[in-house]
Amino acid sequence: MFELIPYLAIVAAIAGLVLAAYFSKVVNAAPEGNEVMQEIALAIREGAMAFLRREYRAIGIFVAILTVVIFVVLPDMRPFGSMAYLMGAVFSGIAGFVGMRIATAANVRTAEAARGGAGKALPLAYRGGAVMGFTVAGMGLLGISLAYLLFVQILRVDDAFQVVAAFGLGGSSIALFARIGGGIYTKAADVGADLVGKVEAGIPEDDPRNPATIADNVGDNVGDVAGMGADLFESYAGSIVAPMVLAALLFGGIDADTAVVAETFDALQESAFLYPLLVGALGMFASIGGAFLVRGRKGKSLSSQLHFGTNVAMVVTAVVSVLGALWIFADVPEVENPLWLGMPIVLGLIAGYAIGFASEYYTSDHYPPVKNLAKQAETGDATVIIAGIAEGMISTVASVALIAGAIGGSYWFGLLAMPGMGIDGGLYAAALAAIGMLATTGAVVAVDAYGPISDNAGGIAEMAHMPPEVREITDSLDALGNTTAAVAKGFAIGSAALTALALFRAFTAAVGIEVIDLTAVDVIIGLFLGGVVTFAFAALTMKSVGRAAQEMIVEVRRQFAEIPGLREGKEGVKAEYAKCVDISTKASLREMILPGSLAVVLPLAVGLLISAEALGGLLAGALVTGFLLAIFMSNAGGAWDNAKKYIEAGNHGGKGSPAHKAAVTGDTVGDPFKDTSGPAMNILIKVMTIVALVFAPVFL
Repeated sequence: MFELIPYLAIVAAIAGLVLAAYFSKVVNAAPEGNEVMQEIALAIREGAMAFLRREYRAIGIFVAILTVVIFVVLPDMRPFGSMAYLMGAVFSGIAGFVGMRIATAANVRTAEAARGGAGKALPLAYRGGAVMGFTVAGMGLLGISLAYLLFVQILRVDDAFQVVAAFGLGGSSIALFARIGGGIYTKAADVGADLVGKVEAGIPEDDPRNPATIADNVGDNVGDVAGMGADLFESYAGSIVAPMVLAALLFGGIDADTAVVAETFDALQESAFLYPLLVGALGMFASIGGAFLVRGRKGKSLSSQLHFGTNVAMVVTAVVSVLGALWIFADVPEVENPLWLGMPIVLGLIAGYAIGFASEYYTSDHYPPVKNLAKQAETGDATVIIAGIAEGMISTVASVALIAGAIGGSYWFGLLAMPGMGIDGGLYAAALAAIGMLATTGAVVAVDAYGPISDNAGGIAEMAHMPPEVREITDSLDALGNTTAAVAKGFAIGSAALTALALFRAFTAAVGIEVIDLTAVDVIIGLFLGGVVTFAFAALTMKSVGRAAQEMIVEVRRQFAEIPGLREGKEGVKAEYAKCVDISTKASLREMILPGSLAVVLPLAVGLLISAEALGGLLAGALVTGFLLAIFMSNAGGAWDNAKKYIEAGNHGGKGSPAHKAAVTGDTVGDPFKDTSGPAMNILIKVMTIVALVFAPVFL
């Protein structure tokens, strides 16, 4: 009966995709507003889709090269490794394309719905985000299930589970470049628009006089919709792949000498392989149910309305995952108490929620950190920068404590469940916690993608000169979106740490490393290289934003100076928006190559030129420093952003005050922190780990 689980996962994936199609139909049926709104929305959509096509062409070259490399240097996986890698890349690309299409359709409809109040606008924006969420989760679960059926159960190819890992590498390749490229695009436009528009020219955000405003709104989509969607596709797929590969290597699903999949799986092997797929399927069904619970309700805060469906999905997933563990491990001799193998899923869900809340605490204007940061703005730019960096740094403490607790607790549950398996049982259980954190990916991404849709709706409302009360509603939706983005980043970063840990153990098992010896010189070298690569990666991506933003600033200043009447808002005078869109597009595609390639080339170089042990040190160093940097940068950037919005709401002098100008500077510094370097960091640590795992045979 267990052999039906992959088919159940396929059914769940298809159900998620059907829900995405239904919500897409609902969104497209909503009114688009007047001609001016439609014209602005069309410019945003055309800019976003044009960028995505150019970005995919550029990424396609990298994917083609790595496909050939896998085919040539991994003969035991030929041709299935290349096939699986391409599957992962294609499925991730499709999810990003679909999400972008609907997000750029939902923005103008959300702005129009805001005429009827937040109760109408919020569900519409959420459904637009849900199309992205359930497309990401549906394509991820469908791809993993098909890869398992094809390569493991049907073909039983050599190195089958490393072939399945190659599917995850395909998704990671798209995610890495989409996150970096989209992040550079959106922040180059945002920084240029803010510094010249709001600070120098003194005009409001999203004012149509600002030449960078269309590029800024396009950037919200390419960075926070396509980029985040690819990020969580990769995280979701990786969280399912990691325990499956780990179980294959630790529990004997693969013959250690021949690397051939066993002819028949024993009870432990089969249950350990299939439980991650079962959790993915159950989480999908729970998320679908939760999605229908998000609707505008009077008397409820916007936050509670938006998060209600996700919270319900998490509770349901926790319950059914424990029941699933009791069922699937019931007759496994090595598992003395199946209940304990369901608990890591619960622990992962709790840890994910708690990390999300910690991110919300440090980035929401409802809590002291952001309010104190806004107060610091009264004394100038420097104090805002100092306070924001400090808040970001201190925010890492809670996240590290939660991740450490999730790892330790899950490991302990594994020992209780399978005492005879020793540390291997504990490590498998720790890998399950990552699935728990991302089991409700459809709902999590839906809430996250809601943010840029609301942000775009506010931009369209401003540019189309809609009534002030409409802009107030879109501003409230946008402020909530900043917080939901921070929560989703918390989920992504937390799951990255757990998934990378599981993939790291799978790598050490694949190359026969039992212990990482910290007294060995090659391990120490690798450890330092792993620590520094995250800082180098952050520096490269931030410098890329700086160079691209510099080009944008020069162009915006030129247009204000050379186009008569633009700055004054003379009737009939329009900015040359296309030139700013082109600057962001070219700069982001040019600048994403070096940091993106670093994540793939460095682990291969260390493993080949030094040793597999040195590569183990590299991965360990990158995991720790990358996790800390990701939390620090994401939360500091989110705090600066919402401190600015808190002041704009009328506090500490409101818009145009000295405090506001200082907060805008903080927000501008925080933009590449929270939307480029920070979010890309969690992809970096997983990409390096999964590259090491897929290419493990080369290092032997």
